[in-house]
Amino acid sequence: MSILESQYILLSIIPPLFLAWYLTHRRGKQPPEPTLWPLLGMLPAVLLNLRHIHDYATEVLTTCGGTYRFIGPWLFNIDMLFTSDPANIHHILSRNFSNYPKGPEFRKIFDILGDGIFGADFELWEIHRKTTMAQLKHADFNEFLERTVWQKVEDGLFPVLDHFCGKKEGLDLQDVFQRLAFDNICKFVLGSDPCSLRMDLTLFPCEKAFSTLAEPLLRRHILPEWMWKVQRWLNVGDERVIAEAAAAFDDFIYPRVGDDADMLRAFEKMYSERKSIAVGANLRDFLKDTSLSLMFAGRDTTSTCLTWLFWLVAQNPASERKILEELEAELGLEKKWRSFTAEESHKLVYLHGALCESLRLFPPVALEHKAPLQPDILPSGHHLARNGKLIISFYSVGRMESVWGKDCLHFKPERWICPSGKIKHEPSYKFPAFNAGPRTCVGKDMAFVQMKMVAAAILYGYKVRVVEGQRVSPRDSIILHAREGLKVSLRKRN
Repeated sequence: MSILESQYILLSIIPPLFLAWYLTHRRGKQPPEPTLWPLLGMLPAVLLNLRHIHDYATEVLTTCGGTYRFIGPWLFNIDMLFTSDPANIHHILSRNFSNYPKGPEFRKIFDILGDGIFGADFELWEIHRKTTMAQLKHADFNEFLERTVWQKVEDGLFPVLDHFCGKKEGLDLQDVFQRLAFDNICKFVLGSDPCSLRMDLTLFPCEKAFSTLAEPLLRRHILPEWMWKVQRWLNVGDERVIAEAAAAFDDFIYPRVGDDADMLRAFEKMYSERKSIAVGANLRDFLKDTSLSLMFAGRDTTSTCLTWLFWLVAQNPASERKILEELEAELGLEKKWRSFTAEESHKLVYLHGALCESLRLFPPVALEHKAPLQPDILPSGHHLARNGKLIISFYSVGRMESVWGKDCLHFKPERWICPSGKIKHEPSYKFPAFNAGPRTCVGKDMAFVQMKMVAAAILYGYKVRVVEGQRVSPRDSIILHAREGLKVSLRKRN
């Protein structure tokens, strides 16, 4: 957040915020449940915990039974129901799905996505999903996926890792994963590889724009719309960041929507056959919006999961040994590295469990915004008015003892393995890393294959150690990137 924006938003509430803090600490009262202050509502608690807002929300939800109503300051018109209750999630995302579309409020907050699949509802969403799934289930897709991922590993990933081997300067592994995932999803959606993953790791404006958006979009959930409009008019703060990111996306995507890519050709055909579904967008804009949503999904899911996987594995050396043993036993990698197929990746059960643990503890998308078309009563007994604001905390679900047991904060890949040795499947409302119900991510299988390939290639070829002294924590944003990245040192394995 810029200095000007901080002054603009906070100057008027600093005195009462300080008073709230003083009274709370003077009384020695620091409850998880936020205090409801006159005029200020519960905003002081949010601002005092802003640097770890997801953990604070988890603490409140745990204390309050998994569902809690947040009331904002007077005139902010903020009244939100937060939940991490699996029964509520199942009700909202599955059983009563038709009553919870993305809706106009979501489209306002995420207006940058336009008519892409993330913001689409009803017929438009169904067409998006059907068209995307048809491409993913095409007979040649697995071969294309294998070829694309392994080529990027050989031509992009290995040269960068080799370059940093043995060097004192740490390599930001999160940056590497984001570039790798960005290049791969561009190849899939746009038909071309921008080669952002290269030895010099120079700034790539479009790729970095995805990261800069995450925090401003979270703050849009808290700040009233009139504040966005003032910032937009003044071209300052979060709205300036969002506008600059939108310009970077436009500059990158528009020149490429005419390229010969199977995915875009499929959507162009769909558009020409069903023009009525493209809400207010011409073909060029529709293809840009479609591309952007798919790029968001392809870049952030895999890169975020891989980043946290390597941090978690670094804290648990026994898990690293088990992954290496599995690679040798299941793929025969006792003497020499080799690439493997999508089908072979299904043999890597322990690695799959490790990835699921990364997704459980650090789901790439931290929360989901919903609003019912009609008044509703959740299984928890909470009432929701028509168009009432509802926030589902995916981050909190994976950290609740009532859902995952007393060891919920422990990295335990074994919890995903059945006694028979096969992968244990958990219901999506308990494990919503890929969303749940009809809106479950269509690229879930593709993501697991890609992540297994990349994780196996690095762990088998390199000893990865997290640089000491850095504080690794999730950003307070929609996407759970590591706040300062993940600096590692590398050495080649024998």
